[in-house]
Amino acid sequence: MAHGTQSSLSRGVSAHTGADTGLGNRLVALFDRLATWSERRRQRRALEALPDHLLSDIGVSRADADYEAEKPFWRG
Repeated sequence: MAHGTQSSLSRGVSAHTGADTGLGNRLVALFDRLATWSERRRQRRALEALPDHLLSDIGVSRADADYEAEKPFWRG
């Protein structure tokens, strides 16, 4: 009887693991998106903080830097 119970538990665990994999993938995707947004925000703030002569060195005008910095973090 204990063996029958264990196989029932094994089936339950494997079915549950499949559901966790979907949830795990969604969590990974969520954290990936949050990291992307955070990095995008950091880069835009850094670009905005650069003085004009350094922007000129990288070929970006102040207007372009300001435009990029004004975008919301969720826009690419």
